[in-house]
Amino acid sequence: MRPVPLARTGKLLALPALVGLGLALWAYKEQAYSDSWRNVLEQDIRQIDEQSPGNLGVYIKHLGDGEALDYQADRFWYLGSAVKVPIAIAVLQSVDEGEHSLDEQMSLEATDKVDGSGDLVWQDNGVEYSVRALLNEMLIESDNTAANMLIRLIGEDELNERTRKNMGGKGFERITDFTQVRRDVYGELHPDAHELDNIELVKLASAPFSEPRYEAVANALSLPKSELKADSMEQAYKRYYARNLNSSTLEAYGTLLEKLVEGDLLSESSRDLLLKDMKLDRYDAYRLEAGLPSDVPFTQKTGTQLERACHVGVIEPLAEKQAKTVIIVACAEALDEAKEAGAAFERVGEAITRALLNKPE
Repeated sequence: MRPVPLARTGKLLALPALVGLGLALWAYKEQAYSDSWRNVLEQDIRQIDEQSPGNLGVYIKHLGDGEALDYQADRFWYLGSAVKVPIAIAVLQSVDEGEHSLDEQMSLEATDKVDGSGDLVWQDNGVEYSVRALLNEMLIESDNTAANMLIRLIGEDELNERTRKNMGGKGFERITDFTQVRRDVYGELHPDAHELDNIELVKLASAPFSEPRYEAVANALSLPKSELKADSMEQAYKRYYARNLNSSTLEAYGTLLEKLVEGDLLSESSRDLLLKDMKLDRYDAYRLEAGLPSDVPFTQKTGTQLERACHVGVIEPLAEKQAKTVIIVACAEALDEAKEAGAAFERVGEAITRALLNKPE
């Protein structure tokens, strides 16, 4: 084989060695890029966390290079309505396996009704909805009553068994229905709250937060406030969060999203249905998405509760071979779940745009 001159050194290098050198340089360049985006992005996120009230956790994985950023992502974070994505996945898995169908009808029951987003709680008992319609209500409108109905469809134990497997078998605590969330929070005030029925719980939600709600719970239980076991609604929520129900690590949730977009959890039709219901075709300029370019496909779900917020999603979930796909799981605590969390998440989206969406060729 004729040697190939290497102009800068004047040395001769065999063609296979030159090719090997080229591959090594390419790999070095790619690794340098991966290290660079992680380092730069972590610095930005740390700064956002330091400049924002409360605490911030972020997990980001670029499926194109396989590298991940972990910022307080290995601890548990309360998910709020972000649990509706694992609920939807578990339901669609049961559909793919033939246990249920999207056209299957469910009747609204009084025990399904719970306060929160959506209007199913105000509909008459006995009204029927298809599984497909309930998935849409749960994900698009974040309807808690629709979520309760879908949990009833597959059963809470099956939901949790599937979710644990889907999240990689660790970093996950039990998902309960949304009525149980209310009972567990009020139960921190007094154990008798576990006996309140759904309609009583819905009525409690009409009392303004926080002292009027605190008094309303005491009245619903026919107790003086002196017999309540927590000093305030805020303290009751703090104790509830400490139990880690409806929580996961951000890494575990990221594993769920990665398996979803790679086609490991659902059939193609079920996956595409879910991504559409997670607003893939919409740009709402909201939270993380507000910091991303409007022309970048982003499928997403939010979750909020008192001083807790999460925004999870996938950039370019249908990109060929996931070369441009980015998993994002961001949660915050001890801050205003709307204004302050929204501003922090938007800044995270802007940092991701700078670090990852303009990859050099």
